[in-house]
Amino acid sequence: MYKVFGKWDLSEVEITDLGIKRYVSLEPIVIPHTNGKHARQQFNKSDISIVERLVNKMMQTEINTGKKQLAMRIVDDAFDIIKSRTKKNPVQVLVEAIANAGPREEVVRLKYGGISVPKAVDTAPQRRIDAALRFISMGAKQAAFKSKRPIADCLAAEIIAASNHDAKCFSINRKDSKERVAKAAR
Repeated sequence: MYKVFGKWDLSEVEITDLGIKRYVSLEPIVIPHTNGKHARQQFNKSDISIVERLVNKMMQTEINTGKKQLAMRIVDDAFDIIKSRTKKNPVQVLVEAIANAGPREEVVRLKYGGISVPKAVDTAPQRRIDAALRFISMGAKQAAFKSKRPIADCLAAEIIAASNHDAKCFSINRKDSKERVAKAAR
C-alpha cells in the first residue's frame, strides 16, 4: 500500500463534491513527483495526484520557482500541522478545501457590436480545481510574506480555514468575490 510522503493513506479519502470527483486524482503514490509525464496532452493534469498539483502550485512563484524538493517539504510539513490540529487525514482536509474554495460561477466578456458585456457562466470543474489550488497557495504565500510564521504553517492554516468554509481566509474570500461579480452580471 502506497502512502503520500509515506504517512497519509489515500484510500480513506472521500470526495463529496460530485462536480469535481472525476478531476481529483487520488492515485496512491509515495513521492508526488511525476516528472511532467502528464503534460503532453491538454487535460491530462487531472491524472496527476492532487497533492502533486498542490506542490506544483507552491513552487510556481518567484521564491520557490523550480525548487520542487523545497515545495514538497513545505506541503509535507503543512500536512503534519493539519494532522496535529484537526486529527483528520490531511489529504481529506485538502479535498474539502478545494471543494469549498473553487468558484462555481465566473464572468466572461462578450462583445456585441463594439460594446463589451459581462455574462455569468458556470465554471468548468477542471478550472474550479485550478482556481482553488491557486487561491490556497496565494493565500499561504501572502500570509507568510514579511511574517515570522513559516510558509508550512500558513499553508496549513489556509487549508484548514478553507475546509471549514471560513469567510476570513484568502481563498474563500476570493471565491466569494468572483461569485459576487458573476451574480451581478446575470
